[in-house]
Amino acid sequence: MNTLLRPFPAVAVFALALAACATNPVTGRKEIQFVSEARELQIGSQEYAPTRQSQGGDFRVLPELTAYVSGVGQKLAAVSDRQLPYEFVVLNSSVPNAWALPGGKIAVNRGLLTELDNEAELAAVLGHEIVHAAARHGAKAQERGTLLQVGMVAAQVGVAMSDVGTTAGNLMVQGAGLGAALVSQKYSREAELESDLYGMRYMQRAGYDPRGAVTLQEKFVRLAQAGGRGQNWLEGLFASHPPSPERVARNQATLAELGNPGGDLGRERYAARVAPLLAMKPAYDKADEALALARKKDLSGARRLAAEAARLVPAEARFVQLQGDIALAQQDPQAALAFYRKSIALDDGYFAAHLGAGTAEYLLSAGDRGEAELTRSAQLLPTAPALYYLGSIAKEAGDRQRAMDLFKGAAASKSELGQQAAVEYARLNFADNGTKYIASGLQLDARGQVVAVVENRAPFPVSQILLTPVLLDANGRIAQEGRQLRIAGPVQPGERAAVSAGIGTVTEDVRARLRIRVDGVRAE
Repeated sequence: MNTLLRPFPAVAVFALALAACATNPVTGRKEIQFVSEARELQIGSQEYAPTRQSQGGDFRVLPELTAYVSGVGQKLAAVSDRQLPYEFVVLNSSVPNAWALPGGKIAVNRGLLTELDNEAELAAVLGHEIVHAAARHGAKAQERGTLLQVGMVAAQVGVAMSDVGTTAGNLMVQGAGLGAALVSQKYSREAELESDLYGMRYMQRAGYDPRGAVTLQEKFVRLAQAGGRGQNWLEGLFASHPPSPERVARNQATLAELGNPGGDLGRERYAARVAPLLAMKPAYDKADEALALARKKDLSGARRLAAEAARLVPAEARFVQLQGDIALAQQDPQAALAFYRKSIALDDGYFAAHLGAGTAEYLLSAGDRGEAELTRSAQLLPTAPALYYLGSIAKEAGDRQRAMDLFKGAAASKSELGQQAAVEYARLNFADNGTKYIASGLQLDARGQVVAVVENRAPFPVSQILLTPVLLDANGRIAQEGRQLRIAGPVQPGERAAVSAGIGTVTEDVRARLRIRVDGVRAE
């Protein structure tokens, strides 16, 4: 058949039927949109809270700083080309970054605020992110994913999917990582230039000096060329919003097109608002250093620096939580629990403190063994550790189905606990579905004799595998059964074993109709 005349895949036709042609509210260009505005708003509403959790959580020590940033953001949003339910928040992370989800949900890390010189530069950051949301850049990323999925569906038809496959990265489990994936994506060159252009226009409309966007990009280019100020820049803004001399030149050209209008820089106002944060920066630097030492297994050094950070800013719950994390790493759950409870008292809205408290209680067999704290942690951000320990609690209580559900959820993480959860799920599932973990087939040995071959797809050894050769009729029904075979084992995960089928040499017709049925297996 001529490939040009090949029928269009039905799934692709269905996807196109769901698409709509619309005008981009920012650029005015006609676009085919697979993600509706209702879906954009839904993504933003559903993913904003868990994404903030995964990116450091809200910065609560200086609520007036968030109010200030939100005020600047809403001033720009009011003059944007698309009205959305915009929200702005400051996150408790030293990584210099800012991001936007579909639907106008925007965040700025405190680490970026310490690098800006005036309110106009802040407006440049926020205006840029507003355009990402207003011009549907995040939604377009999803649409590209939709198109890719459409192209892959046909290839996936008939593929047997594993019950215990790991599909999500880090500690987050499946269903919790969409927002994190969207904010960590690297925008296209076109999207970045587009956001710079319209962001500067919004700055002018709102009364800010668009020069702030020029000086901001100039600063970022200098930092990028100098290697930034450590890994944080590479992991943050430079990863998702790469600076370039081209962006500086384009911003300078846009400034000229706008007629160099001047406007408010807000230098003194910004300095006054950010001064309390800058005064706290030495404490956050110590906490970051403590975390780095902890990752290098220097727990005593980490403990000392974390205590210093907590002494400098006693209202910061994260410093107290860090002390709990270190104590837990030192295998002192009692001390860790005291730190976690103090952290929760300071800020009960961050998943990690509840996770730590629940883990410590589980290890101590205290109270409800941490179930309440672990549940609260999973509500804020589903993670493999929370689901794993909740699964363990359910298993110990004899609630097999709940334990399986929780272990299966935890297994969607690539973390060590996620892998352990996959094993726990498989062991519980094995009781009813053990034979499904054994792949079977037939081979001919060197003498032309039929050999039954099995492969162990369970994440633990198995033994006493019972097999029966069966002969199918022309309709695929069993016409004849052979004698039962046994492989004593043990057979290790991923390994194969074989046993003679005991039926000698067969014709090609008979061989084509032979199958090996798995009748039983035992977990080791």
